[in-house]
Amino acid sequence: MSNKMWGGRFSSGPDAIMEEINASIGFDQRLYKQDIAGSIAHATMLAQTGILTQADRDAIIAGLNEVLAEIEAGTFTFSRSLEDIHMNVESRLRDKIGDAAGRLHTARSRNDQVATDFKLYVRDTIDILITQIETLQLGLVTRAEDEADTIMPGFTHLQSAQPVSLGHHLLAYVEMLGRDAGRFADARKRLNESPLGSAALAGTSYPIDRHMTAEALGFDRPTANSLDAVSDRDFILETLAAAAICAVHLSRFAEELVIWSSAQFGFVRLSDKFSTGSSIMPQKRNPDAAELVRAKIGRILGALTSLIVVMKGLPLAYSKDMQEDKEIAFDALDSLSLSLAAMTGMVGDLTFNRARMHASASAGFSTATDIADWLVREINMPFRDAHHVTGQVVALAEQKGCGLEGLTIEDFKFVDPRIDSRIHKVLTVESSVASRQSYGGTAPANVVVQAARWKTLLTGQPHDPRVLAAKKHGGHGDGGVE
Repeated sequence: MSNKMWGGRFSSGPDAIMEEINASIGFDQRLYKQDIAGSIAHATMLAQTGILTQADRDAIIAGLNEVLAEIEAGTFTFSRSLEDIHMNVESRLRDKIGDAAGRLHTARSRNDQVATDFKLYVRDTIDILITQIETLQLGLVTRAEDEADTIMPGFTHLQSAQPVSLGHHLLAYVEMLGRDAGRFADARKRLNESPLGSAALAGTSYPIDRHMTAEALGFDRPTANSLDAVSDRDFILETLAAAAICAVHLSRFAEELVIWSSAQFGFVRLSDKFSTGSSIMPQKRNPDAAELVRAKIGRILGALTSLIVVMKGLPLAYSKDMQEDKEIAFDALDSLSLSLAAMTGMVGDLTFNRARMHASASAGFSTATDIADWLVREINMPFRDAHHVTGQVVALAEQKGCGLEGLTIEDFKFVDPRIDSRIHKVLTVESSVASRQSYGGTAPANVVVQAARWKTLLTGQPHDPRVLAAKKHGGHGDGGVE
């Protein structure tokens, strides 16, 4: 039996293998809301322009709403022989209202229909992802406020570099996530043009109103070129690129949580909610949630690469290759959404070992740069000379087996007689962190200001950094486990 949706050109049905490779209903059924919304907008426009009778419009919309209710109730039966969500919905609509259902497809094609559905879905998903990003940002900002005075080692090359505020470190990820949200918002803005009415590739001879359907579906405008409209997948490529960059940021933070939670670092602890054990080593507490977030970038980047490869050699306009866009995109965007949720949970769950962080920040001669800065500032030594003198001081401390704060004034004068006892004021990690007051620096006062700025941006409510500072009752530099 031929497929009636294909028309009279075919006298027999597809081979079983053809049906297997051709069908997309197994994954594109999740577009049902967007497909039905697009059909309702299209039917309304067809009636408004006189292409469809008001009676047919009413029957179509009522039938589509019944189909929507069936799908949401879980009573709808999806058929692989009908290939995709569009034909499944239309077939069921015909069962319900008869011949009027056949008029719904006037002045459109599955080519512009799927492009419209997919854009609507991606747009909805972007809105969800931006909300998730902002929720994670707010969680990080809240923790940063609490940890503005907590001192930890700052790293370059994973080697101890200079002491920093833990709050400052957390806010670095807030900045990254802010750029991620911006990239998604930019992608959303560019995709918000309606392909509906472009038909198969050339537009239509019917007197349709594409501006009407675009407005009804929340698009800014209809697409200006029918060939581009049905063959464009830039919108999902750009969204996947934004997703991949966001996943990289989550992976970097997840990697730090894996390192920080190790016995060798001991900076943080994840509770049982976000940890697992070992089947043979009872002492183990594995940061599996962080490790899985770290791994999700592989799936997301893989989806972006796969779709770029699919699209790179396709001539205009639509080719069936483009059916491969949805399954990988769904998986990638689902993976990012899950990763954002998991990371938000872990941020709220973390317990910081402030004493361990402080002790580590004090190790490794981390205030050496402060000595060089003091030499420049107090005795007008050129920085390159100060760098050399400081290197000699560090070498002396290594030789004596002590930290920089353990050196006597005589030790300093041995290296350079111009150094006096004021040098000791810059040797503590507290003074080092507090001194970094340049804009964007790690000083706790800066952290409080930046946290307030982000809270204002994320909540829409003004937050005064002076109020936040007043809520803090002293620092955490003396350590202690939260």
